[in-house]
Amino acid sequence: MLFTLLFLFWLSMTIVFYTYVGYGLIVWLWARTVRGQAQPLAPDFEPEVTLVVPAYNEADILDEKVRNCQSLDYPPGKLKLLFITDGSTDHPGQALVTYPGVQHLHQSARAGKSMAENRAIGHVTTPFVIFTDCNTLLNTEAVRLLVRHYQNPQVGAVSGEKRVLRDGSTSGAGEGLYWKYESLLKRCDSDIYSLMGAAGELVSFRTSLFAPLEADTVLDDFVQSMRIVDAGYRVVYEPAAYAMEPPSFSLKEEMKRKVRICAGGWQAMGRLLPLLNPLRQPVVTFLYISHRVLRWSLTPALLLLLLPLNAALAHVHSGVYTLLMGLQVLFYGAAALGWWQVNHGRPAGPLLVPLYFTMMNVAVFQGALRHWRKGQPAAWDKAQRAPAAV
Repeated sequence: MLFTLLFLFWLSMTIVFYTYVGYGLIVWLWARTVRGQAQPLAPDFEPEVTLVVPAYNEADILDEKVRNCQSLDYPPGKLKLLFITDGSTDHPGQALVTYPGVQHLHQSARAGKSMAENRAIGHVTTPFVIFTDCNTLLNTEAVRLLVRHYQNPQVGAVSGEKRVLRDGSTSGAGEGLYWKYESLLKRCDSDIYSLMGAAGELVSFRTSLFAPLEADTVLDDFVQSMRIVDAGYRVVYEPAAYAMEPPSFSLKEEMKRKVRICAGGWQAMGRLLPLLNPLRQPVVTFLYISHRVLRWSLTPALLLLLLPLNAALAHVHSGVYTLLMGLQVLFYGAAALGWWQVNHGRPAGPLLVPLYFTMMNVAVFQGALRHWRKGQPAAWDKAQRAPAAV
């Protein structure tokens, strides 16, 4: 019995450490050995591109988004703008009609972002398509930096970087901290072989590889890009092309967004089962399981299991197990205190790291429950975003 407790405890500790620290160290070192081996890209590669902007009840920011798209550094005759506002009830056509160069698709029925993208792709006639969220602003060189990678015929999709604008809030600081680490992992995955899932805020595809998604798809960007990887193509990460987005309005809004993502993650894992077979693409399987699957499934469960295992071992063996139990209690106590402070209008301060880490893992359990209860609709309620200046 004692041997079983010891084995489970240290196995759980090892997997948790690997998921959040060890994997990052491995891919960082691995990426350094292969970085710089890519073929040089011609700077004057300027194919025709369609920029698609799905928007739902975003009439108040449509003018700003159109102006941002029109200011992009790309030949105007080769960049087509397409806005799709299916289901919107705030009369988006009144704003978009003043821009004759913008193609506007609209129908009264709302079926979710995946179905809107499926419908929009039928109107795309260019070899490459870029999707970007309406509530983001792109840097001037974004289109040029994304499409240059398609000079490599093995590249099937290119993802830009999501940058969270700072507004001084705890939700903004937590989201920004998470995306800094996530961006590092994305860069390493891409350098090694391929990105493990694109960011929907700014992602491009070879139009010929875009496959219509199921109507109930929650993480459209992730599933679409990973199916391209499964087909044998690479998804490249281009951090110099970025979409700037304000943070969630509050921690509760951020939590709502995290739960939706985790529910979509469980759905995606069920639809991407071939990627778990290491005999097909061993490097892809390693990256996918390490970066995505463990975070969305096994590791949060092991974090929860560590508490009773540690308590049992501390009862039998004092010393190191008592210390580790104390550290666990202190960590989650700090997260609870941080949550209380934020909900009482106080900054989290140094409690931000345990708070955001705990939120992420609690969201996995809530998301899994929502997925298995089929309670996550494709047409989800978008999280409120804080106003922020670029």
